[in-house]
Amino acid sequence: MAAQNTNVISNQPVIASEERAKQSALSKPTKQSLVPALRFKEFEGGIRETSFGKLYSFHTTNSFSRAKLNYDKGIVRNIHYGDIHTKFQSHFYLESECVPFINEDVDLSKVKEESYCKVGDIIIADASEDYADIGKSIELLDLNNEKILAGLHTFLARPISGKTAVGFMSYLLKSWKLRKQIMTIAQGTKVLSLSTRRVSKLKLNLPSLPEQQKIAAFLSAVDQKIQQLTQKKALLEDYKKGVMQQLFSGKLRFKDDDGNDYPDWEEKRLGDILTIGSGRDYKHLSQGDIPVYGTGGYMTSVSEYLFDGDSVGIGRKGTIDKPVFLSGKFWTVDTLFYTHSFKEVLPFFIYLKFQSINWKLYNEASGVPSLSKSTIEKIKIEIPSLPEQQKIASFLSSIDAKIEQVNQQLNQTQTFKKGLLQQMFV
Repeated sequence: MAAQNTNVISNQPVIASEERAKQSALSKPTKQSLVPALRFKEFEGGIRETSFGKLYSFHTTNSFSRAKLNYDKGIVRNIHYGDIHTKFQSHFYLESECVPFINEDVDLSKVKEESYCKVGDIIIADASEDYADIGKSIELLDLNNEKILAGLHTFLARPISGKTAVGFMSYLLKSWKLRKQIMTIAQGTKVLSLSTRRVSKLKLNLPSLPEQQKIAAFLSAVDQKIQQLTQKKALLEDYKKGVMQQLFSGKLRFKDDDGNDYPDWEEKRLGDILTIGSGRDYKHLSQGDIPVYGTGGYMTSVSEYLFDGDSVGIGRKGTIDKPVFLSGKFWTVDTLFYTHSFKEVLPFFIYLKFQSINWKLYNEASGVPSLSKSTIEKIKIEIPSLPEQQKIASFLSSIDAKIEQVNQQLNQTQTFKKGLLQQMFV
């Protein structure tokens, strides 16, 4: 039966009617239920069910450790499962990825030709310590005419049916239905693992080749947008870091509104320009309305523990090198110092200055990093006049605003993609 779709622009997927969606949710699975909630309008009808093993065959992989790999030279590259977990894009282009070589002293003479990767292959990580990464995969779209092998803890799957479009399967494997199946078949306690036998039995619903191609192209465009935003955010963060280094080293200076130089910066002890308070331990949470920094919970209002105003939080134990800016009413927990009673210094400037300090130099413990109040008070920093502090704070705040804007766009696009993966596959 043809799906009833609303009219939309031809290049956009279309949402199935609300009535049909309700029927699908309330009825037992039928052929009619194998229609995605979101679909391009030129495609109609149900989608056939098949299994992974009918579409792909498995080929031998190696078990070379990191010790047998290098990033300098070699003839054959190696896909390590750890890189699939942490850095490779789902659509794998060799020129865009940093892939290690197999050391030249490793004997590869017995490796069969069919074990070398080909365009269209899927490489699946068969081991992980958590469900989020088990079965994570990449699809090889361009190998730059180089030799590549799939390595330790991976499956190498190659299309055999001619019924799958290059670029589609990596998205299907990330859909919630497939992720649930993969998590279900994973075995193990401390380390989860998969087998080719179990992966072969994965049930998946495969649209026609033209529909696969259009879905893959559309989601690839979304991925490109995500990569662009990620790169833009990283560039802005690097720019901010570079500007801060120049500002706080004195290499870059602002002038006043009349074009004149500001006074020289003065060296001050932190203990002379601000007061450092200690957060409090707490035993019980209540229905109060004051946030506890670092917990996300709430605490009963007791005035001596409550701080009201701008402050900078500094870790006492553990994360000592990531200061945070706190504004408004909040609690501080016992693993955090907070600054207050600022003298001739702006709280936000102190926050910016603290980001440029290498706090690990002041670590007082051999185990968990820690700082003492007296140590922080003795640290000397260069302080500009209040007007120059304001200019520095305003300038860096404008960069922060741009970073946050890009970060919001990135989060929105990632959420959009997540919704697509949930609705475009059945």
